[in-house]
Amino acid sequence: MNSEDKKMIGVVGGMGPYAGLDLVKKIFDETDAKTDQEHIPVSMLSSPQTIADRTKFLTGESPENPAIAISKVIHKLYAQGATVIGMPCNTAHADPIFNEILNHIPTEIKFIHMIRQVANFIKNEYPSFKKIGVLSTAGTSISNVYQNALARYGLTELKVSSEIQKSAIDPAIYSETYGVKALSNPVTEQAKNDFYSGIDHLINAGAEAVVLGCTEIPLAIGEQSINGIPIIDSTKILARALISASSPHSLLPENDTKN
Repeated sequence: MNSEDKKMIGVVGGMGPYAGLDLVKKIFDETDAKTDQEHIPVSMLSSPQTIADRTKFLTGESPENPAIAISKVIHKLYAQGATVIGMPCNTAHADPIFNEILNHIPTEIKFIHMIRQVANFIKNEYPSFKKIGVLSTAGTSISNVYQNALARYGLTELKVSSEIQKSAIDPAIYSETYGVKALSNPVTEQAKNDFYSGIDHLINAGAEAVVLGCTEIPLAIGEQSINGIPIIDSTKILARALISASSPHSLLPENDTKN
């Protein structure tokens, strides 16, 4: 397939920076390519200093909607030739942010909604499942963006308790001494253990699958299943959706791997 047949993928990086790199890597991993020329053109722009914290906006701690800065990044990607855009940040898909981004970007851009893609994947791959655990930031949790997307398919979202969210998951993401935002490569053992405790809580609550609903959690958790429960990587789902939108014939079969 000629490069002209592939639409350039644009990645809004910086939320956090390693999550952007992880998405680009997974785009390459999930592309059926044997040569350099068979890969899809990808452009990532990481401007973390311009994009305000998404959770702080959704919880009312900050009045600044990060949608404006994100839309500016998308405009720059579009100017480079990207017409299929993805942003590896679950929290930024909350309606107050995502919908405002849509108001500020060209209509010809195909802007992939990661969380809807995750819900669609679960329904197609696990049609009998009803209860889906989601491990996420507090902002994603309170926005109910997963709850609403899953409900379209008759699925119920299970969340960790507010106590576990505050004592384990939030620090594992945001702690400046051991959180994944501060220490991404490698992720600290304490952050990993906190994420595992959240997964265990969701499984014990009856989750038939657990979504890693923050794009920095897959930096810490690499298993495809834990105790027989599927672990769903939202970043991988986004990568495959971007490839499909850019060049459907370039997508590796779901269970294929290059490793």
